Amino acid sequence: MAPPPQPSAKQHGYVPLRAASPSRDGSTSREYPLNRRPAAGPRVKDKFVSLPDELDAAAAQMARQHTLDLPSTVFEDIHSDQPVDPGTRGRITVYCIAESLDRKMLDKKLKERGPRFLLHSYAEVLYGQYGSLGEESVGDVFYFDYGCVAFWGLTEKQERDILDNVVRPCEENSLPPVEVEIDQFQFHYMANEKPHIQNDTITINHRLSNDHRIKLSISHALAQSTKLCIFEERVLAIVNNTRDLPETLAESGKINLPRKAIAQLIGKVFLQKSAVNLLSTVLDTPEFFWSAPDSLQALYKKVNEYMELDDRVVVLNNRFQVLTEMLDMLRDHQNNSHTARLEWIVIWLIVIEVVVGLFECASILGWVGE
Repeated sequence: MAPPPQPSAKQHGYVPLRAASPSRDGSTSREYPLNRRPAAGPRVKDKFVSLPDELDAAAAQMARQHTLDLPSTVFEDIHSDQPVDPGTRGRITVYCIAESLDRKMLDKKLKERGPRFLLHSYAEVLYGQYGSLGEESVGDVFYFDYGCVAFWGLTEKQERDILDNVVRPCEENSLPPVEVEIDQFQFHYMANEKPHIQNDTITINHRLSNDHRIKLSISHALAQSTKLCIFEERVLAIVNNTRDLPETLAESGKINLPRKAIAQLIGKVFLQKSAVNLLSTVLDTPEFFWSAPDSLQALYKKVNEYMELDDRVVVLNNRFQVLTEMLDMLRDHQNNSHTARLEWIVIWLIVIEVVVGLFECASILGWVGE
């Protein structure tokens, strides 16, 4: 019986990357795979995660303030724009396109585009909007120092404009197109529904639609998740490259891999492990929450829970551990093989020396003719 046909890449949502095209000045314009699969791995997307009840309290307080014209509170750091209508939906897209961004250059680029493109500067992130001051409908953009950009309510064309003309010149150690990670979500503003996340849709009260700190808290968790996907993909690549080595060793008793190649693999695993656990901000609570209201940190933790960030880090470190143990075993096997070869070389040299000595003795005794 013939095996069933395998689904194609397009049926899975994979779209071939488009080649870079030359720009008007002759330079190559980087093409980002906008329709690529979401970065997040096999998460349980249909689970229901309730967001903090403080968001409902904040929305109610904003409604009272709007009615009574009361002064702003800690829950409100919003612009004078009116909240959007209930039922409004939009897209959230998070890109990880570089190891890091040049913050000073990015600050300069955003200021050159206009005053609305850079509204607040936080530790690890810059916040701005897309569009001119006269526009009614603008999207929010969060630029993270560790190479991620989160868009709220922008079209693909607007996202491409920001990525190509603002972000790209500020990239440090740009990722190749095959490593670029993209995570897509939806936001849904409602009037009476409880705030929650389900099926990659974030539902919050429409009165919080202009509070950029709410979006920043959510974006922090989404950006960390997308950044973590980079390390997950790199570890999977190492796993796929080494998965046949134990089987080969079990079947033939040897591996056709030089000691230098094994040492390079050990170095790659150590670099990725140190990047996740020592150098990256994936595991850290962002500095923004040190002085933010507790409700925002609770919101950040709830989104982390939905993205299964802690569980994914545990799985990733377990893979690091298994890879390290396997490569250490292969290195020990190679070292033992090398030691055995040296021992046999010494044995054969001793044998040759004994044979030569016997011939010399025989020659001295006259047993061997001249």
